[in-house]
Amino acid sequence: TMIPTVLPTYNRAPLTFVKGEGSWLIEADGRRFLDFGAGIAVNSLGHAHPALVLALTDQAGALWHTSNLYHIPAQHKLADALVEHTFADTVFFTNSGTEACELAVKMARKYWHDQGQDRSTIITFTGSFHGRSAAGIAAAGSEKMTKGFGPLLPGFQSLPWGDHDALTAAAADPSVGAILIEPVQGEGGIRPLPDQCLKGLRDLCDEHGLLLILDEVQCGVGRTGRLFAHEWAGIEPDIMMIAKGIGGGFPLGAVLATEKAASAMTAGTHGSTYGGNPLACAVGAKVMEIVATPEFLADVNRKAGLLRQKLEGLVAQHPDVFTGVRGSGLMLGLICKAPNLDIVKAGYDAGVLTVPAADNVIRLLPPLTISDDDISEAVNRLGQAATQIARS
Repeated sequence: TMIPTVLPTYNRAPLTFVKGEGSWLIEADGRRFLDFGAGIAVNSLGHAHPALVLALTDQAGALWHTSNLYHIPAQHKLADALVEHTFADTVFFTNSGTEACELAVKMARKYWHDQGQDRSTIITFTGSFHGRSAAGIAAAGSEKMTKGFGPLLPGFQSLPWGDHDALTAAAADPSVGAILIEPVQGEGGIRPLPDQCLKGLRDLCDEHGLLLILDEVQCGVGRTGRLFAHEWAGIEPDIMMIAKGIGGGFPLGAVLATEKAASAMTAGTHGSTYGGNPLACAVGAKVMEIVATPEFLADVNRKAGLLRQKLEGLVAQHPDVFTGVRGSGLMLGLICKAPNLDIVKAGYDAGVLTVPAADNVIRLLPPLTISDDDISEAVNRLGQAATQIARS
């Protein structure tokens, strides 16, 4: 047999990390790498954060799993914190962003079904990424994710990103019940939706009675310098998917919703064996305790300014490799002139980890706890990578 024991669905880098410390990862051979991927925006507080290690080990010594047949104190604590700090009235816990997407879609459709209206179509946008489940790939709709996996789940209408006329026309269709969008596209190449567009989207939803579903799986939990990215636009969604940063590295996701949007989700309409387990919620509650403070978020904004300034300098120094910087907070994209995968690989040689995205972009998603010195060092290493690319 030729197939590996681990199904070969990933093009993995030739790196094996055995330990993490703050913003650094240590390879099995001892080499140290600055982690500007953070497990794809997951390790919000870096690696081996003492408060998270303690929260996890304390809970692990007491109780791991009981299922949602019973009350779970840590789950109530985390739900209370999320409701306190957001638009939401209620929270359902999942293990991942993908599972959060599944529930967000079900919740929106069930809402209209209970209203006695057939408004099951959800508007989505090109370049989006909503996970790899049947609903997630159908929502994103790109051939790369859907080819060979048909028949696709119906009920999604994908519109060109930024086409206001198409959106206005589609929203007026009586079969449409919701709009699903990432405030900052991650996989799509760090494309932030301008604040005025998000405001306009909220107005459009209000005009037609649509539910606004935000996918903040990658851009949420302090990543943009506000607790959630939509706060910059001064609007509120009806339903929001989160994951990644909320668990700080422990698998955890959630759907947050208003009482209205969640009204049809009664006992028995959705469930999860592991969702909201004591381990995940103990960690998530600690992440919220740390991230959801004005001081922490102010520091993220300060560091974001510093990083962006240094990246603008990097682009100016290497115009043959980079053409610009875009993004929000510590969710930044370097727009590349050279092939982005080449730059990511050159970064490995220079000891800095970045994440490729669409649109020939590399993503910079450092831990929110990164130090100023580590920001400087990472940009220096990106400079080394750029020099290597220019020479080749």
